[in-house]
Amino acid sequence: MAKTVLVVEDEYRMRELIVAYFKKEGYEVLETGDGSDAIDIFEREKVDVIILDIMIPGMYGWEVCKYIRNISDVPIIMLTAKSEEEDKLLGFELGADEYVTKPFSPKVLVARTRNLLKRAQGDVSSGEGVINISGISINTLSYEVKVDNRVISTSPKEYELLFYLIENKNRVCTREKILDRVWGYDYMGDYRVVDTHIKKLRSKLGEHANLIKTIIRVGYMFEVK
Repeated sequence: MAKTVLVVEDEYRMRELIVAYFKKEGYEVLETGDGSDAIDIFEREKVDVIILDIMIPGMYGWEVCKYIRNISDVPIIMLTAKSEEEDKLLGFELGADEYVTKPFSPKVLVARTRNLLKRAQGDVSSGEGVINISGISINTLSYEVKVDNRVISTSPKEYELLFYLIENKNRVCTREKILDRVWGYDYMGDYRVVDTHIKKLRSKLGEHANLIKTIIRVGYMFEVK
């Protein structure tokens, strides 16, 4: 059954973009740009996760988060243009599960939402936003990647690609699907960009490079035995 996302964002174009990406990935989406309306929707609809902007009319995101957390454990990701540490701490103190600072990639937001839902359901082995698998560690909050406890430098696209492959471990990911998920469904470039980034990732994974298997004429797979 498709998960339902409640998107609370008063900037129409931003909300429209977020909604489009979630629908593209098969989610049911409820949306509003008003804090009071968000609470009304939450109380009458089944919601699996909330994407909540802070600076919204009707009722600030802080208040919405606090109200909902008092009655539910539904996962909440807060969005804001602010990046001060105090704001993040307040969000976490009020019960937010994750905190995303604008500007951000809608693709990454969808990926982080999916991972948050899996953690909430106990489907992903993680701690404090960290996924550990076969000597590779991905911190979904700080975007830090470690190989055998050694931090490696990855570009945003390399991070998203690695995250997507690991998230779909032992499943074949076609180049088309990778392009849609990592570069966006509106990307009009060449498929070879995937191969180029895979090559770069493998060089950085060192002895673990062979975890990324090439499926000839199809795509790639992160194989865990």
